[in-house]
Amino acid sequence: MLTVRKNIQIGIFQLIFLMTIGNVIAQEEPKIIEIIQAGGSTQDQFNFPGANILIKKEGVRVHLLHEGALIKSDISYFYPKQNFFKANGKIVFTQGDSLRMTCDKIEYNGTCKMAKAWGNVVLERPDMNLKTDTLYLDRSNSKAFYNSFGTIVDEKRKLTSIRGIYFMDEKKYRFISRVKIDDPEYELKSQRMDYYTETDKAFFYGKTTIVGEEYDIYCEKGAYDTQSQKGNFQENAVIFYNNKEIRGDSLYFENEKNYAAATNNVSIIDTLNKSIINGHYGEIFKAKDSAIITRRAMAINIIDLDSLYIHADTLIATGPQEKKILRGYYDVRIFKTDLRGKSDSLRLDQSTGLIKLLKLPLNRKEEQIFTASQKNAKNPVLWFGKSQMSGDKIFLTSDMKTKKLDSLKILGNSWIIEKDSISDTGFNQIKGGILDGAFEEGKLREIEVNKNTEVIYYMYSDEDNELIGIDKTTCSRLKMVTANNQIEDITFFVSPDGDLYPDKDLPTNERKLEGFIWREEERPKSILDLFSEEDNQFQPTEIQEMSIPEGFLEKETD
Repeated sequence: MLTVRKNIQIGIFQLIFLMTIGNVIAQEEPKIIEIIQAGGSTQDQFNFPGANILIKKEGVRVHLLHEGALIKSDISYFYPKQNFFKANGKIVFTQGDSLRMTCDKIEYNGTCKMAKAWGNVVLERPDMNLKTDTLYLDRSNSKAFYNSFGTIVDEKRKLTSIRGIYFMDEKKYRFISRVKIDDPEYELKSQRMDYYTETDKAFFYGKTTIVGEEYDIYCEKGAYDTQSQKGNFQENAVIFYNNKEIRGDSLYFENEKNYAAATNNVSIIDTLNKSIINGHYGEIFKAKDSAIITRRAMAINIIDLDSLYIHADTLIATGPQEKKILRGYYDVRIFKTDLRGKSDSLRLDQSTGLIKLLKLPLNRKEEQIFTASQKNAKNPVLWFGKSQMSGDKIFLTSDMKTKKLDSLKILGNSWIIEKDSISDTGFNQIKGGILDGAFEEGKLREIEVNKNTEVIYYMYSDEDNELIGIDKTTCSRLKMVTANNQIEDITFFVSPDGDLYPDKDLPTNERKLEGFIWREEERPKSILDLFSEEDNQFQPTEIQEMSIPEGFLEKETD
């Protein structure tokens, strides 16, 4: 057995002299690789000029030591002048108790403290195990990296990638190309990722997917706590969650709390009910089957093969997919090609097709001082073509099979007002307690008004459209037929009492029923009119740029 120790000692005065030569401080010379033991030694100057060939013999393996790193092998080609060796045969590379690497072959440069290991490489740390075909170890910078696929297994999950860098001091991995995390509860794939072993935090960049038992996430920039399954996602971010598709400039997700939130350009898409809710802030509570959208909130539902737009300060969707309820609160406005509306609140039952338009109750002072017209101005209102309809409560129902409007009901202070087509100042008016309307092919065709019904109606001759007179009638019930969203015919029932007044005989102040109010200025004329002036002044919150680990996007070099 051959055992050799080679130590270099420098006296104190010689060291001071070397450090002060020239105008700069000289750097410390690299330490020479030490031969601790070998079974035998030989040379082959023809094939390995300048090398000491150290071999295993009689069970004694080759041990080389360099600055705390011990490398064991069956054969080593040691070049003292170059401070370099190559070795093979069951390589074991250890650095204290913190690092152990095994491989088939290794090359090591003591000057730059760089190693190249290949062939069944396994790098072990107390918190992980790395396997690859070829691994480069940079001891000066405490880094290890591979370029030909690697697998890392820790106590909780397996990580793989084509390229990877391990920052040992930071306990951080940088994975590049086809990155994958296999966890018992989810699978994460990305193009580029930094992963911190102590905190279980992952930062990723490029096309990334996270697939859990009950959620799918896609983004192109994000951060994720791989232990608690919560994170932030940006750049084309989308969460497929509880049969919903959630999009936004910035998304937050927390699996344990069944919670997700979105900020700026938010969309929650319900493919089952063919509805979309947009806004600039949203929260989703999976356990409660609910979502809240605010800040220019807008819901889009399909009715009669047409889009029904619903805007409110706050939109709330609750219930399972087959029994979804949409609620709108404060300044509700609706828009459809042949229908417009406004109310304080709204309730849409997507399982029955029932839409309720409701108002806030008047307070005691308002009840005392408001006129009938001022009170009616607070009521929900609908516009069908040229007709304005309002009342204390408005119910619209769609046929769930045909997805077309089926019926209309107005309870309390029911009004129909239509500006006369010829007179500049005249209005046709119907006022009663309850209004029932029926649709044909999605068009309002018949209307009945009951309880204390009053009518003012401008009558014209069929021949020349000359004004015959103004009809003022009261009755218990009337039936009205419409065509093209205009009043075509009116029939009075149960003891109608009225007169037909010539235009000159009916004073102006008697041409409007008590409580009359024309609300044409409130009518949305386009989708943009659904938003108030305050909505239009709203500026989305500036999304805070997600922090990226230092050097994350820099091009890595071997």
